Amino acid sequence: MDLKIKKLSNRAVIPTKATNDSVGYDLYACLEKSVTIKPGKIVKITSGISIEITDKNIGGFIFARSGLATNHGIIPVNCVGIIDNDYRGEIIIVLKNTSCLDYEIENGDRIAQIVFMPVINFENIIIVEELSKSDRGVGAFGSTGKN
Repeated sequence: MDLKIKKLSNRAVIPTKATNDSVGYDLYACLEKSVTIKPGKIVKITSGISIEITDKNIGGFIFARSGLATNHGIIPVNCVGIIDNDYRGEIIIVLKNTSCLDYEIENGDRIAQIVFMPVINFENIIIVEELSKSDRGVGAFGSTGKN
């Protein structure tokens, strides 16, 4: 399976895996000048790339980099970004600073990771009057025990 990547800027860095067995590909900031994320604030960081996922049953999912999240409180604002396989625009990572300190992002910094996973595309959506019974039923948050 192939992943097609288009560089939209000379500053863009192609996504890389930290090790051969890494699941995610690191995404890099593509910036003309550094960006400071103030505590509690949200910023859009451009990657300088667009991609083409050649399999309609695969999606791209943008996750936090664990070091940025746990050491600096920098996370994707929507927790997981979704790149649909028909999207051809620039990948933009929306980050939030959950810490109490400013955080500066420079051109070329690793800011998130993208993981490619299978997705289910249903052939039909069926409207029904009732759903089948299950052991859990309609029990929601906390209904299966403490924690």
